[in-house]
Amino acid sequence: MPRAHHPFTRWVLVAALLAPAASAQTLQYRSAAGTQYRAQTDTGPVARASAAVTADSTNAELLMQLGIAQSGFWQFREAIESFSRAIALAPNNAMLYRWRGHRYLSVRELDRALADFARGLALDSANYGIWYHLGVVRFVRGNFASAAAAFARAQPLAPDAGELAGATDWRWMSLARAGRRDEADAMLRARPDSLPTTNAYRQRLRLYRGEIGPDSVITAADTAGVAVATLSYGVGNWYLVRRNTARARQWFERAVASGGWAAFGFIAAEAELRRMRPR
Repeated sequence: MPRAHHPFTRWVLVAALLAPAASAQTLQYRSAAGTQYRAQTDTGPVARASAAVTADSTNAELLMQLGIAQSGFWQFREAIESFSRAIALAPNNAMLYRWRGHRYLSVRELDRALADFARGLALDSANYGIWYHLGVVRFVRGNFASAAAAFARAQPLAPDAGELAGATDWRWMSLARAGRRDEADAMLRARPDSLPTTNAYRQRLRLYRGEIGPDSVITAADTAGVAVATLSYGVGNWYLVRRNTARARQWFERAVASGGWAAFGFIAAEAELRRMRPR
């Protein structure tokens, strides 16, 4: 009869078996130009979440936590699989559609993202994350008026100051791109984002309000790819609203060169550069 393993020993064995798959830098997205973007290497959280799922494979909450852990290492396709397994167990959980839709957005599968957000809103029409990410998808698609409507729904639902700044930023951009600049500026003057925060969206909002110039948006501290992509896109869009297409293109190209391919600014910059190509 085989000797029983101590629970901790069993966990170590499971984690060891899962580690190669969890740490693999799998292909997540290939751009139209053929550039391959890969997942990051897990440093432990994914392996631990995977072990928890192995111990209780019919627990939708654990599967959702695994998907969130995978998302933290840009393992978006693996996260989609985890959220799909969770949805099969808990099809009426709106948060699962919020998370899977977000990850479909990350790998540029926008139709699937929209379908998930529609399902999620049918279950919970007050879900901030769904409205926010729905707005991003609509914006990337160039549906600026409907994007502004989604961000208007997201703003009063924002869970914290950082998210409120983000929803306010994207709503301003959406309104401005929809040809409603006066409405966009009036919204900023009402200061819906009055709660203090220090994220990249606050920096972009300072640009929109004229508190800083475009060359001051990115600081010496902004070295991470996601930050550079986020800030560069904001500046590029600011120039585009002012009909300076040449400068806008330079900033969009800077966003795409940042390496922060999971950032919404990167995704939006890709879409802008596609629209700018000669037809």
